[in-house]
Amino acid sequence: MGTTGQGQAQQDAAEVNAQAVHGRSVLGGIFAGLRLTVTSGVTGAAVAAVVVGVILERAPVFLSGGGVLVLLILIGLVAGRRPPGPVEPPVTRTALARIEDLRATSGEMADVPVDFRLTVAPEPEDGRPAYRVNTTQHINLVDIPVYRPRGIAVVEYRPDEPWEVRIVTRPTPEWSRRAEQAEIDSAPESTLVEKPGLSEGSWCLLVLFTFLAGAALVVLLFRGELFTSDDDTGPSSKQPSATSSSSSSRTFTTSTTVSGPSSSLLVLGRMRATATDLEARAGTSEVTAITIEERHMRIRGDAARPAAETMHVQMLPYELFPTLVHEARTTLGVREPKSWRIDVTPGGGTGEGPRVRVTVSGEEGTAHLDADATARVVDRRPVGEAAKAG
Repeated sequence: MGTTGQGQAQQDAAEVNAQAVHGRSVLGGIFAGLRLTVTSGVTGAAVAAVVVGVILERAPVFLSGGGVLVLLILIGLVAGRRPPGPVEPPVTRTALARIEDLRATSGEMADVPVDFRLTVAPEPEDGRPAYRVNTTQHINLVDIPVYRPRGIAVVEYRPDEPWEVRIVTRPTPEWSRRAEQAEIDSAPESTLVEKPGLSEGSWCLLVLFTFLAGAALVVLLFRGELFTSDDDTGPSSKQPSATSSSSSSRTFTTSTTVSGPSSSLLVLGRMRATATDLEARAGTSEVTAITIEERHMRIRGDAARPAAETMHVQMLPYELFPTLVHEARTTLGVREPKSWRIDVTPGGGTGEGPRVRVTVSGEEGTAHLDADATARVVDRRPVGEAAKAG
C-alpha cells in the first residue's frame, strides 16, 4: 500500500503527471526569465531615450522613449487586471522525515519561523532514496517542543520539486502511529537537494545589468552628439598660399562645424562665439568674406587687400542675424525652407559698411534678402525674382 493509499495504476499516472508538471514548470521559468530580461532592457533604453531627447532637444527621440514607457505601463496594468488562468494543483506525497537539526529564528509572534534540517525518507514505491533538505516553516510556539533533533516528523514533498518540503503539523492517526514507530537513518550530506536557478539577489543583478545595457545602447547611438564638444568637431583648416604677383599676398580659409546639444548657429550667442574661435585660429580680425550656415561657419581673408576691402570679424551684429533668417524663411515665398545661408562681404565703396545677404532654398526655388551692417533690410528677392539680384 503506497503513501497515498491508491493502486499501482494510479501511482504510475501520478508519476507521469508529475513529470509533465515539472516540464511545464521549467519552461515557464525560462520564459519568465526571458520576459523579465527583455522588459528591463527595453525599459532602460526607453528611459535613456527620454533623457537623450531632452539633452539634444530631439523631439522624435524623446517621444519614442516616452511612448515606449507609456506602452510598458499600459501592458503592466492590463496584465495586472487580467484574471489568472487555471492553476493545476501540485502533486504531493506524504512521507516520514528525520529531524537532523532545528532552530527558531524569532520569537516575537505566536507562529515563529523555524529552520529545519531534515532527512526525507520517501515511500519505497516512490522509487526515490532518502535525501537531505533544508526548509523553513512557521510553527506555533506551543508545538515547538514536539519537534526535536533525531525525532521523526510527517512531511509532504513534491516529487517534481523535492526541495519543496512541508512538515504536517496535524497528521492523520495512521501517520502519527507510523512516525512514533519508525526509525530513519541520516542521509549523507551529499544527498542535499536545493532549489535550482538564480537567487533573488541574482535576479536583481540581472535586471539591473539588462536595464543599464539598454540605456548604454541608446547613449552609444548618440555618443557623437552627446560627448563631442563644439571646439573639436568638424573640419577646421588653415590653407595659406602665395600668389605669383609682384606684391606678396597671403590668402586663408578657416571653417568649423558645430555639433552637440543645441548645435544650430541660430542659438543666441553661438554665432559670435564661433566667429571668435575662427578669428583666433586665423590669427587676424580682418577678413574678406564670412559664410554662415545651420551648423557651419567659414571665414576667408587676404592679407594683400587694403583695409577698405576687408571687414572686422567682431564688428558684425551676429545677435540680429537669426531674425534676418527667420524673416527670409517666412516672407519670401518659400513655404518649407530646406536650407539657409548668410554671406557677409565688405562694402563696395568708401564709407560703406559690410553687406549681408540671406539666402533660403526650398522646393519652390531660391530667394534672398539683403541687409546693411546694422541688419536693416534694404532689398528683397522672393522666389522667382532672386535671379535679378545683382
